[in-house]
Amino acid sequence: MIEVDNSPTSPGAATERALVLSYAPAGSRDGLAALLALDERLGAILRTTREPLVGQMRLTWWYEALDALDRAPAPAEPVLAALSATVVGRVAGAALARQVEGWEALLEAPLTIAALGAHATARGGSLFGAAATLSGIPADETIVSAGEGWALADLTRHLSDPALASAARDAALSRLAAALDRRWPTPARALGALAWLARLDLTRPTRPAGHPARAVRLLWHRLSGR
Repeated sequence: MIEVDNSPTSPGAATERALVLSYAPAGSRDGLAALLALDERLGAILRTTREPLVGQMRLTWWYEALDALDRAPAPAEPVLAALSATVVGRVAGAALARQVEGWEALLEAPLTIAALGAHATARGGSLFGAAATLSGIPADETIVSAGEGWALADLTRHLSDPALASAARDAALSRLAAALDRRWPTPARALGALAWLARLDLTRPTRPAGHPARAVRLLWHRLSGR
């Protein structure tokens, strides 16, 4: 199952997030920030809910609220308001709601390899696809693979079952290797930077968020696309 992780975001992670957002085209920067905030909000539901039924109810509320953004003003909820202002119109609320399905996959008991794949596709693939659309680039196979790898790399840290954690790690590295073996176009480099950070989390665990070597890697990606 998913382990509860209530630790605050480290200063290093916050610095890296700001750096990644600075790589995004100006017109899509706030939208990417809103998409990542949505991801964090959905993830917090699973990490802070012990009863699957309660978790399902909370996720269902978010699914319906996201889907409704296509038809009505956002309710007085900061993440939904930010998505309505910066994302919806270019990406449908119904498409954003698909990210909820990625988290619902983790409510399966017992958790399976298939559920990990469903999580990766609906969470990471959908988020990166939406961000690509905001940046005016196609959500191609590379973008989707990077998003799936990013989601699985993060999930690896929250799995209490060693076998599942190992499977998630292997799948993440495979997807990230395929996605990062290319030169990323300038508008997509914020997403490439997220993929690189995910890969470093798995391959260089002794270099935590904020480590100078990680900043150098991101800078090289920004300059070269690799």
